[in-house]
Amino acid sequence: MILIDPPLWPFRGRVWSHMVSDSSYEELHVFAARLGVPPRAFDRDHYDVPSELYQRAIDLGASPVGCQELLSRLTRAGLRRPKRRPTRPPGTAAMNPVPGT
Repeated sequence: MILIDPPLWPFRGRVWSHMVSDSSYEELHVFAARLGVPPRAFDRDHYDVPSELYQRAIDLGASPVGCQELLSRLTRAGLRRPKRRPTRPPGTAAMNPVPGT
């Protein structure tokens, strides 16, 4: 099933939704192509969809869900790909962000 959260995420003068599949990436890519979202809008495990396409995505069959529900269903499906944390080179200490310590 294709899921889409409300357009709440501002970036570069636009507002965006996240669109995912709780079944497969293949299903997600096929749906995104039907919606007219370019492949470059895919980020690890979701598509960033501009607010102008939100209603069209629903009209094509995407289920509107809240942000937490979208993340929960994506994680339960085993399709969540979290951001990688940058690694420090061996032998380097972490910087302490608290001043004076």
